[in-house]
Amino acid sequence: MPPKFDPSQVVDVIVRVTGGEVGTASSLTPKIGPLGHSPKKIDEDIAKETRLEGPPYDDEAHRSEPPGEGKKNKNVKHNGNIALDDVIEIMRVMRSHSMAKDLSRSIKEILRTCVSVGCTVYGKDPKDLQQEIFDGDIEVPLK
Repeated sequence: MPPKFDPSQVVDVIVRVTGGEVGTASSLTPKIGPLGHSPKKIDEDIAKETRLEGPPYDDEAHRSEPPGEGKKNKNVKHNGNIALDDVIEIMRVMRSHSMAKDLSRSIKEILRTCVSVGCTVYGKDPKDLQQEIFDGDIEVPLK
């Protein structure tokens, strides 16, 4: 038989919750049940205490904007074509933000971005250029 609960004892229970939402009582039952409290009641109290009241700002411009007026043009196709020298120049500018070990990998990062926006480099698919850099067919400048 478990020991009796001491009501003067302070017990810290650490739980991760989503603010303002009532979670499942089953996640609290193993922690709260032995203490003699109702997990459902504790969960409702947590939800009440973490509920956000209204927007975090009171700006007239944000309140007057109708909802759903975000990006109007969806599924826009990009079809640009840039030179490899431009990719190298972009790499030099963005090098400080790159986590790549060497310059060829930084250029491959820029080429992956070209793939995602749908532009070509010298009229070629950026994936093909990545493979050519990997194979050594295209020399990447060291500086």
